[in-house]
Amino acid sequence: MRGPINLWRLVRTGATFERTGAMQVVLEALNAPPRLRFAARVLGWPFKLLGLKGDPTLPPLTRALTALGPAYIKFGQTLATRPDVVGQELADQLRYLQDKLTPFSRSIAMETVAEELDRPVLSLFSEFSEPVAAASIAQVHWAIRADTGRKVAIKVLRPGVERAFRRDIDAFYFAAGLIEVLLPKTRRLRPLDVITHFESVVEGEIDLRLEASAAAEFAANTEADPGFSVPCPVWDLSSRRVMTLGWAEGVPMGDNAALDALGLDRGELGIRVLSLFLRHALRDGFFHGDMHQGNLKVTSEGKIIALDFGIMGRIDGFTRRAYAEIIFGFIRKDYRRVAEVHFEMGYVPADRDIDEFARALRAVGEPIFGMDARHISMAKLLAYLFEVTERFGMETRTELILLQRTMVVVEGVARSLNPEINMWHVARPIVEDYVRENIGPQALARDLAQTARILARFGPHLPRMVETALIAQSHRDEPAAPPRQIGPVTGAALGAGLVALGVALGSLL
Repeated sequence: MRGPINLWRLVRTGATFERTGAMQVVLEALNAPPRLRFAARVLGWPFKLLGLKGDPTLPPLTRALTALGPAYIKFGQTLATRPDVVGQELADQLRYLQDKLTPFSRSIAMETVAEELDRPVLSLFSEFSEPVAAASIAQVHWAIRADTGRKVAIKVLRPGVERAFRRDIDAFYFAAGLIEVLLPKTRRLRPLDVITHFESVVEGEIDLRLEASAAAEFAANTEADPGFSVPCPVWDLSSRRVMTLGWAEGVPMGDNAALDALGLDRGELGIRVLSLFLRHALRDGFFHGDMHQGNLKVTSEGKIIALDFGIMGRIDGFTRRAYAEIIFGFIRKDYRRVAEVHFEMGYVPADRDIDEFARALRAVGEPIFGMDARHISMAKLLAYLFEVTERFGMETRTELILLQRTMVVVEGVARSLNPEINMWHVARPIVEDYVRENIGPQALARDLAQTARILARFGPHLPRMVETALIAQSHRDEPAAPPRQIGPVTGAALGAGLVALGVALGSLL
């Protein structure tokens, strides 16, 4: 029965977009041809009344996304950071989704807190506010601790949000499978893997214990970063559906008028947002994966405060090096090296022409440099990149989805502060420092030292590992032969031992 139910959900999604007027808004934002707009209107009209009505006081797209639920709202939050893709007017409308959604009642929030913490709210807090921010997953209240008198922020999950997300994700899986069957060319994009990745991200958002853990790790990593702060979790007042953090006072980063009133340099703030994201991703391999304006505040002194740690990204050291080399290659216009990294990482099938791929990358990179940032169309750039990936058979890399998405979001935030900012100019010194420390001679010496430490630690086990490998090999070669003692190490035995050593080191490294 799940197939028909999910099919109905997809029909209702399209019908909701048609009923709220969002379909035409989206097609117009994408500059869809008039024939496509006409076809969408003709095909959508018969199902119009099957769609959700939504809040008629909201703009069409915001109205449709809020009616459809939290998973769709998440998508709208991303679009809100990209006025260069969807247009400034539409981006401004979608910012409503970041922290201004309709809240649930204070009494329900207090009931949830009491149930989760297993104590009456008034015994824990002397004051408990009305909602101060409401998003797709949860809402936030401020409270005063009864024992210390300190002000804290309390995040409470929306009632039923777990079930709503799982229902939407189930429909997304159905849609992804349907796309792979009906459009075989899309399989290289791995729609099912993308939804699996999205599901893992969502699981981290709807268990606030995991978010508290992420906040604590992020705070420890960034403690020494100038002009940046992360509120620390209060563990004894946190649980699966409730999280308590230290209170952070500041103005929303999306409120340019408030930033100007404080006399802050928005251009410098934009540079700092980009720089912090790149440092966290490259230096720590652990970064905030949802850095839109609703999750960033700025103090009167200009310090950036990060909030909402439900979506955090993690990339290993090997991927970080490749990512840095790709960015560095674009910055230096070394498109051949960028192409080589793609082939070395397996991003492009080995049977493709590396020189042709480098030429295609040049066509992507060259328009970025030497051009006024206001004239760079991110929408056109993304469209051309998609054509390149299709032409060379590149598959979607699920481990990089969040990193790529966050970079797009962060650039959008920075550009909302300063429309003339150029991501590549900001990235250059940060990436150069990383490359110098992690890819050059210093990195080689460090890697050799680490290998030596591992060999010293596990060296005593190597003879036994070699002996085990040789015995296993002799049993495969002569299964009927009786057991015999291993003699002196010959050239073949030495080769087998080196293979075993290589396998051991590979597993350890």
